[in-house]
Amino acid sequence: MSIAPRLGRLLAADGRCFDVAIDHGVFNEPTFLPGIEDMPAAVATIVAAQPDAVQLTPGQASLLQDVRGPRKPALVLRIDVANVYGPNPPDELFCSLMDDGVETALRLDAACVVAFLLWIPGETDLHRQCVENLCRLKPQCDRWGMPLMVEPIAMKPDGKGGLAVDGDPERIATLVRQAVELGADVIKADPTDDLDDFARVLRIAGGKPVLVRGGGKASEEEIFARTERVIRAGAAGIVYGRNVIQHAKPSAITRAFMAIVHDGASAADATKILRDA
Repeated sequence: MSIAPRLGRLLAADGRCFDVAIDHGVFNEPTFLPGIEDMPAAVATIVAAQPDAVQLTPGQASLLQDVRGPRKPALVLRIDVANVYGPNPPDELFCSLMDDGVETALRLDAACVVAFLLWIPGETDLHRQCVENLCRLKPQCDRWGMPLMVEPIAMKPDGKGGLAVDGDPERIATLVRQAVELGADVIKADPTDDLDDFARVLRIAGGKPVLVRGGGKASEEEIFARTERVIRAGAAGIVYGRNVIQHAKPSAITRAFMAIVHDGASAADATKILRDA
């Protein structure tokens, strides 16, 4: 079954997408909760700002799907859970796929499902779990015309007992390529440390839409500048969570990011949109 109808709901007519991730509560990390303690209010605020999509878990998806009206953002459904976040991750890391995730996505009328492809030095079992998850998901997604978004994340020790995203372009490009080989329809990738290297990641993706992760909370100046650069480099969009939901003006910053993604706005333009709100 073709993924085109659902993919057309995720990506706008210009082929781009701003997906606001509000699935952080599933990762059991206290620092992820500010801004989303009141989930009905958080989702309502983001929906009113009209991004292209909102990323949620099965337990919270109804907050979006129960909204009436023709201009509702598309649902991106998180269907796996990992325990790699936080200052002191446990000794045994896992990435578990939710049972019947694609069927759940169909029932919830999702436009896309998203799952991890994690790589951490020495954690071969964790990487194997992710590969096996994607190998199980891909035939199901193809059978039902459900786009598969793969989130390849390379991580490394942060020197303080936790893990940090690895922005090395070689590692990101290699993992993105594996995601493509495993059947990703959409890639959700980290930016490279040096954004001049990000064009290589896009080439490695082989024409698959690449949405850029926001990662940790950043300053407005940094996140607007980075967004402008990756969009101009050819990224199909962005997936930001904490940089939206933990912002003092989540609705206004959503509109600012939408302007960069869809209207060619600069970082300076986005800053003005935010300041004028």
